Parts: sequence; structure tokens; C-alpha cells
Amino acid sequence: MQLSCTCCDRRGFMGGLAATAAALSAPAVAQPPSPSKPFRIDTHHHLSSPGFIAEISGRRTGQVPLMQWTPAKSLDDMDKGGVATSILSISEPGVFFGNFDAARALARECNEFGAKTIADHPRRFGQFAIVPLPDVDGALREVAYALDTLKADGICMMTDYRGKFLGDPAFTPVMEELNRRKAVVYTHPNRNDCCVNMIPGVPDTAIELATDTARTITSILFNGTAHRFPDIQWIFSHAGGTAPALMQRLNGLAARKDLAERVPNGVGYYMERFFYDTAMATSGPPLGALTKVVKPTQIVFGTDYPFSSSIAVATGLRQSGLFTAGELLGIERGNAERIMPRLRT
Repeated sequence: MQLSCTCCDRRGFMGGLAATAAALSAPAVAQPPSPSKPFRIDTHHHLSSPGFIAEISGRRTGQVPLMQWTPAKSLDDMDKGGVATSILSISEPGVFFGNFDAARALARECNEFGAKTIADHPRRFGQFAIVPLPDVDGALREVAYALDTLKADGICMMTDYRGKFLGDPAFTPVMEELNRRKAVVYTHPNRNDCCVNMIPGVPDTAIELATDTARTITSILFNGTAHRFPDIQWIFSHAGGTAPALMQRLNGLAARKDLAERVPNGVGYYMERFFYDTAMATSGPPLGALTKVVKPTQIVFGTDYPFSSSIAVATGLRQSGLFTAGELLGIERGNAERIMPRLRT
């Protein structure tokens, strides 16, 4: 079962207890390597700028761990779990709340705060810079500023913006620019406005975040974005959400004459080129589904900090029993190095 990065304190606390119990009961071979030699690269690690904290606090999103985030807390978790570098990103709900000017200002504040955090802690952090979509012009300006001036490692996008998924034609100018730059694009799921309080008593985030990732992957595939812009290096959160479990249905769609030309190489070809992180997906079911679709070379280490910990994720990957030692080394570092070469030094 996938949990979201917006889980409340209670769910986070219970998850922490479960992870601790699992770690204590596991055989010694399942334990992560000594954190005295940090080497992992965490590609799903959240930061909160003062402006972002003020926004989510005022909107009562319930994301208390994000409201209490500090660089020192991140570094403490990284040191305990053997993480050398964390790539920082903004979590959902992102920076757009209905006003383009406000979204541009908040995106800039978040990205400059991230750049300062990197400068204050050399080699420990990187950044996937947030953009103010659905404002296309604002997003293009922020892409240029983030990649050229701030030297960000890539771009962060939510999976949907007011019902428009990332393959929507409205976003084509942004995709063209990202493809030209061969940019890394990390996506984080959103709680879609379509599906609020669908099951009384069950938080929307328990199901909707995984589903929204599948929706945006389907949009990228069947609007032709993956085919037309092959140099974008996509990272999808939470092992691709529910997309791997939908492969039979997606392959069926690709067989339709009206859709086949948008995925001319077949769904599997594009899915196998995407990258997927391990945040909230370190047990057999999500990883088992994902590894039926892609090779371990397309999986990157992600913790969803501050909603999980690096040591819990590293331990979970080992206890899954799905990967060789060499494959684990790739997941925990080497695969991220391939798409972000600066991390090799």
C-alpha cells in the first residue's frame, strides 16, 4: 500500500514504528551499510522554504512535518542513513493556488531558498526547482533561471494542474524547452480536485497520489509527449504509482488505431526509459510490479523525507529480496549519477 508524503503525524509515527520493528526483526544481512560512509543519493527529499511553510500553514493542509522541516533535520536523517546527497524538492500542493503572479513569486522564493541551502552545505544537497505551472510563460522563465543561474539539477512539477496533466498540449512549449535542454524532470503527485473524500474515513492521499501519477504517465504517453520529446529524463515518484499495475490496459489502448501513432514504439518502450523512485514503495507489491515493467537500472533511491527516513528505505530495499548487491548499488547511487553527472564527483 502506498502512503503519501502528506500523511499526518499519526500515520507517519505509526509508519516509523513499523519500519523500526521491521529493522529490529530483520537478519543482519538486511541492514543497510554503515552510515559512517555515506554514498546514497536521495532523489525524493523535501524542503520547505519560509514562503511555502506560510502558504501550507495558512491553508491548513495538515502537512506538519513539512511545516517543521529544517536543513539540520534533513542532515541528521541523511547521516543516520548513509545518504551523501539529497536532491531537494517542493512537495504537493506545489506553488500555484489560482494566481499567476503569486505562483511566480513563491516558485522563485522556494528555488532561491533551495540554492542557499545548497550553498550553506556544499555537496550535501542538490535541487529540483519548482515551476509555476499552469502559467506557461512563468514556467519558461523559471526553467531558465533555475537551470542557468541557480544551476539546479532538474525541474520539479506536480502531476496535474487544475485538471491538466503533464501531457496536455497547453504545456507543449515547456516540454519543448526541457527536451532541448535534456533536462531531468522529477514529478510529484497531487491530490486531484476530481476525487476528494471519495471514501469516507480514508484519506484521499492513500489512493489518489498513486493514481494521479498513473494519470500523468498515461497523459505523457497518449498525448505523444514521450515520443516527441525523448530527451526529457522523467523521474516518477512512488515506483510509478499504479501505472505498472495498469500495463495490460495501457498496452490495450496502444493497440487502438486512433492512439497507436502516439506511442509508435509501444507503451513498454517508453515506460522502460522513464525513471522511478522508491519513496513509500520499498515492499514486495509495488517493487514487484515495477520490476515486471522496468529493469533495476531505471529505479532511483527516494525517501520522501520528512515523511519517511533514509535508513527505513534502505532497509526495506534489502528486505524486499528483489535485488542483487550490484543492483542495489545502482538504485542507491549509480542510476542517479547517470542522469545527473555532477554527482559523480
